[in-house]
Amino acid sequence: MRVLLVEDDPSLGSGLQTALKPEGYTVDWLTDGVQALHALETESFDLVILDLGLPRLDGLSVLKQARAQGRSLPVLVLTARDAIQDRIDGLDSGADDYLVKPFDTTELKARIRALLRRSSGRSQSLISFQGIELDPASQQVSYQNKPVNLTRREYALLHEMINQPGHVFTRDILQQLLYGWDDDVESNALEVHIHHLRKKLFPSLIRTIRGIGYVVDKNASSPS
Repeated sequence: MRVLLVEDDPSLGSGLQTALKPEGYTVDWLTDGVQALHALETESFDLVILDLGLPRLDGLSVLKQARAQGRSLPVLVLTARDAIQDRIDGLDSGADDYLVKPFDTTELKARIRALLRRSSGRSQSLISFQGIELDPASQQVSYQNKPVNLTRREYALLHEMINQPGHVFTRDILQQLLYGWDDDVESNALEVHIHHLRKKLFPSLIRTIRGIGYVVDKNASSPS
């Protein structure tokens, strides 16, 4: 899961990036609204954490313009503005949730999980698919009731794909969702992750669509 963090406070931005990465998120951090809007227009993210008091373009303007462009990804607003009208303005501008500073990072993580769950249309936190169970809160994965040890990016890739069975992901989109701007990516890294998931789970889990990308079929069946 790829998160765009937009926060101009260096200490808070660095702290949140550090806190979220071990949770399996790829976190790209920007410090002003113009950069954020450009990133949303050109790249793929699963969720945005957006401060309101940003230089060059304030957070509400970023939010309004992103929604006007039809971008429907969940947005969690972080702000020091705690007046009721400020919250109303944020929610009416298209925010999905609102967290007032200072806040506890465990609450932030829980809100992120809830937003991602709702955006995928799930009512339960546990993701189940053909004998696979993935728990976003603990980052534990099991297959046919046996634990499966995955690397951080194998976990992230599995989460993305079984969360949206039937959705065809292009190679470029998957790489954007798995790797941040600061990551070095080998040319065959994605194929290696897919190979490992097929080996650790079952071969027919991820289907290659030649020349397009990859998909987890809704009716994919695991070996009995």
